[in-house]
Amino acid sequence: MAKLPDMIKHRGFPSGLTGTGWQFTIRRANPNGVAPITERPRHRTSDNKEGLADAAFMHALWHHFGTEPFERGNLDAGRLSRLFGREVVPAERPFDPASYEAMLQINETVARKSFPQSFGDIMEV
Repeated sequence: MAKLPDMIKHRGFPSGLTGTGWQFTIRRANPNGVAPITERPRHRTSDNKEGLADAAFMHALWHHFGTEPFERGNLDAGRLSRLFGREVVPAERPFDPASYEAMLQINETVARKSFPQSFGDIMEV
């Protein structure tokens, strides 16, 4: 088996939203290559669970990293992609969207408008 790329694991970061299939972290590096972070549109649906997952993920990001830049590491590319380019932005230039070492940062102004419930001490889900 090929050597897996190095990937920091954010200890203490929640693995996902309980009771749903949405994950916030991955367990190990992908042996087939790093899934790139891409800007994905969010569509409103009658099922609010995915929006709740986005808000819970932002809550975890805010309480784990705050305003400081952070390394992508084991954070799930799919979940990051739903916030990327708006609430979560590159913290370095050039930015490599297919790197576990890519540096990101919360765009606090946009994130507070999109997910005001994510910035309290406790978020009820």
